[in-house]
Amino acid sequence: MSIYIGNLSYEVTEADLTSVFAEYGSVKRVQLPTDRETGRKRGFGFVEMGTDAEETAAIEALDGAEWMGRDLKVNKAKPREDRGGSFGGGGGRRRDNFSRRY
Repeated sequence: MSIYIGNLSYEVTEADLTSVFAEYGSVKRVQLPTDRETGRKRGFGFVEMGTDAEETAAIEALDGAEWMGRDLKVNKAKPREDRGGSFGGGGGRRRDNFSRRY
């Protein structure tokens, strides 16, 4: 399982997160997703710790804590939802399946 960290500063680095979470146990992996087009960090990240107990301790200590001028949102990460294989926006009403009355 991993930990979701939201409301991160765009200046944060993987090394920064590693040092903060290392206070609560062994950090196995840190991810900071970036925007595909701009390469800019997206303001959230994920940390994997060695044990569930370490994750729980980190979540309890850091959720709501101020760090780098921002109030962190820290909780267990939810599994990624499968978005399916469709391309394009989709949304909205399909006009070919509705009839008009005049």
